[in-house]
Amino acid sequence: MECDPKSPAVELTAGAAGLLLRLRAEHGPLMFHQSGGCCDGSAPMCYPAGEFRTGNADVLLAELVVEGMAESVPFWMSRNQYEVWSHTRLIVDVVEGRGSGFSLEAPEGVRFLIRSRLVDG
Repeated sequence: MECDPKSPAVELTAGAAGLLLRLRAEHGPLMFHQSGGCCDGSAPMCYPAGEFRTGNADVLLAELVVEGMAESVPFWMSRNQYEVWSHTRLIVDVVEGRGSGFSLEAPEGVRFLIRSRLVDG
């Protein structure tokens, strides 16, 4: 699946964009992956770009542009999860609290989460 820049499937809040800038400064280029797993596995996970291996079981939903960042941040989702969420616009936000130890923001005392709204399909 290719990204449609006229109708973004994924957006960032200002808080999430700011956190991505800080994480980029520390870790280099970034990526997101959201699986259909339980618990933290259903939250968007932020990794150094290329650290999470994607394949045929994943869909690239967006290349997120963050002002001040040289490259975009790819947002991947497991294909099974995408089938369930295909009629929603995903909004990556950040809130206080600990998320997964695997996601780069975990030591910051905050976590990424998805907010969503239905879109016409």
